[in-house]
Amino acid sequence: MVVSSVVTLLALGFCASLVLAVASRLLYVKEDPRIAELAEMLPGANCGGCGYAGCEAYAVAVLNDADVSPSLCVAGGREVSDAVAALSGKAAGSAEPNIAFRRCERLEGNVAPRYVYRGIGTCAAAAAVDNGPFQCSWSCLGLGDCEKACPFGALHMIGTLAVVDPETCTGCGVCVRTCPRQVLELIPKKGRVRIHCATRAKMKAVKDVCGVGCISCARCVKKCPAKALSLDSGRLELDHEACLAYGPSCGEVCTQECPRKILRAY
Repeated sequence: MVVSSVVTLLALGFCASLVLAVASRLLYVKEDPRIAELAEMLPGANCGGCGYAGCEAYAVAVLNDADVSPSLCVAGGREVSDAVAALSGKAAGSAEPNIAFRRCERLEGNVAPRYVYRGIGTCAAAAAVDNGPFQCSWSCLGLGDCEKACPFGALHMIGTLAVVDPETCTGCGVCVRTCPRQVLELIPKKGRVRIHCATRAKMKAVKDVCGVGCISCARCVKKCPAKALSLDSGRLELDHEACLAYGPSCGEVCTQECPRKILRAY
């Protein structure tokens, strides 16, 4: 009885393996050898800056989808874009490089703490406790989630503020997606003006807690000849494309008009 059961199981296992072997032959899909070659060209950081789950996913997409640009790898820069374009038979784009930028001057503005935070040492955790430990609810929390997340080591905590190394930053956007306060944003590396505040509060609410925060007075919005500045739900936003297209003939008038000096020329 035992022997017959063992024989039966062996026979079933053999038949199943035979079916699997035949199926693997019949259903085999030959992989494009260029995928592995292209994946080797990419940085391998799997940062997601291209909009895909990782470098291999982007390699598959750029080779199989005619609409996917060969210039989406922001981490690799122009050199990688040209190599991907050559291998995929597509024309390389001319996208301008971006960098991450911190929209907060908490130390300069002397933003005081509301309480001493002693919880889990992450910005995400601190932001969830009574809207964070600082009087400004839009300030950098300074616990380094962005520094830990950056795959290229381009962010460092100096004091209690995140500082971006513009020479190392690739503009992948991982830190931007990590920041629970939206203090970090991607801007063109050649942008002429930057906004050093991310608050959505207004007037007295800002003045009471920060010496340099944007008070939403809109003077810069009215003066900008390029119409590049706007207030979006109380937060000042800059259309860098419009600003750059207008050119320097405006003399960066917005920076001169701002009474809080949070608009600064570069």
